[in-house]
Amino acid sequence: MSTADAISDDDEKGYETLEEVTKAIKKAGVNSCGLIFGIDYTISNKLQGQKTFDGHSLHDVSKDRINPYQEVICILGETLEPLDDDGSINAFGFGDRKSKDKKTFPFKPQGECDGFAEVLDVYNEITPKIRMGGPTNFAPLIKKAVDIVRKNQEYHILVIVADGQVTSEEETIQAIVDASNFPLSIIVIGVGDGPWNVMNDLDEKLPSRKFDNFKFVDFHEIKGSARNPQTAIAIEALSEIPEQYKAIRKLKLIENM
Repeated sequence: MSTADAISDDDEKGYETLEEVTKAIKKAGVNSCGLIFGIDYTISNKLQGQKTFDGHSLHDVSKDRINPYQEVICILGETLEPLDDDGSINAFGFGDRKSKDKKTFPFKPQGECDGFAEVLDVYNEITPKIRMGGPTNFAPLIKKAVDIVRKNQEYHILVIVADGQVTSEEETIQAIVDASNFPLSIIVIGVGDGPWNVMNDLDEKLPSRKFDNFKFVDFHEIKGSARNPQTAIAIEALSEIPEQYKAIRKLKLIENM
């Protein structure tokens, strides 16, 4: 049994309400953390809304409807913002025609976003101007998140909102494994039609890590089946944070930075 299995299986549990998972996060010792947000601008976003977004591009910014990326920003913003003591959020895009699968770009040229309200405002402003590209690789964003954790020497949660399969799978896997040496939780919210087999494999079949640092959430599956979709998505996204943070403390990943 790996170190991650030994820690995460010890007292793993399910949560039925957002209050339960929030209390568990506080009980685990997470009084504050840094937040990092990553948005997928690969060209497949134009086609991945055939079933789940009435055929529109997942990045369609319109006054008539809210797109899946905007939904996730709003849902997780309301849920996670109380954990962020300074209110500053690092937000990045990746997969556009300039960045491709090699780098990220900051939402703001200078500084961080002031809370999730500004993340949403900047997303709405810049998205119509972005030329989508690809291929899909989470590694540059995960490495950027690790750099931020190193600099701030504080526990962070990285939320990646993406529309489909990772094409640079080996590089992404290695970045996730390497990130388990740092106090960083990675949550991937999958929007669009899928399929999600690679994402599920990443969640369930990653090689040995210091701790289980990766969680995948199928946004539309939960949204389509839950009585209260927003609450259900938030619960699922945060459900592994308590055990991940306990593992981080047990492994002394913050103290050893």
